[in-house]
Amino acid sequence: MFGGRIGLPEILIVLVIILLLFGVGRISKVSEELGKSIKSFRKGLSGEDDEKTDEMKEEEKKTDVTGKGA
Repeated sequence: MFGGRIGLPEILIVLVIILLLFGVGRISKVSEELGKSIKSFRKGLSGEDDEKTDEMKEEEKKTDVTGKGA
């Protein structure tokens, strides 16, 4: 019937409906969690060791406390 084409107007209509159903706050939370999960997935694929992440966390704590780099 429509030829299987989805254009910009159709995408905008779907986005507006989603915004009305869920609201801005809930969409931002979902997008934040999605970003965290993608970041975690990429870390898993790259094979980073837990030791590296632990060392990075320790450096961040030192930077936060002193306000300067290590």
